[in-house]
Amino acid sequence: MKIGVISDTHLQRISGEFEDIFKKYLADKDMILHAGDIVSEEVIDFLKGRTVHAVYGNMDPFEVQRRLPGKTVVEAGPYRIGLIHGWGPSAGLEDRITSEFSDVDAVVYGHSHVAANHVRDGVLYFNPGTATGYASSGIHSIGVLEVGDTITGRIILL
Repeated sequence: MKIGVISDTHLQRISGEFEDIFKKYLADKDMILHAGDIVSEEVIDFLKGRTVHAVYGNMDPFEVQRRLPGKTVVEAGPYRIGLIHGWGPSAGLEDRITSEFSDVDAVVYGHSHVAANHVRDGVLYFNPGTATGYASSGIHSIGVLEVGDTITGRIILL
């Protein structure tokens, strides 16, 4: 199973850039995870009809927040993936979100606009960075989780 992972799109409407990213990297995935700061319901509607799990972020308006949870756990084969946006400063972000989940194999998050892909205490921590929003590092990215005998992540620089 291949899961496309995006976060921090910050789109008021579907852009040509987002359509291109979707066609090239996400359209063929078995599932899509969006870790928040979607900003527009239009993005949610664009992704409808696919297996999509999304959470709201701190920049999402009420219209988006009423449609999405603040956090969720997604089953992917034998693995459990915690999905959350995050909050506060980038420093200490993983420490804050860790306490939000128990018994998960991976935690997917956003908020910092900085990609991360590493294992900590036996749990994969994965942040795809920002697909189309402001990129702290100047680099836009998304991610792919591959689920098989293990769950692994890969960051794709755009």
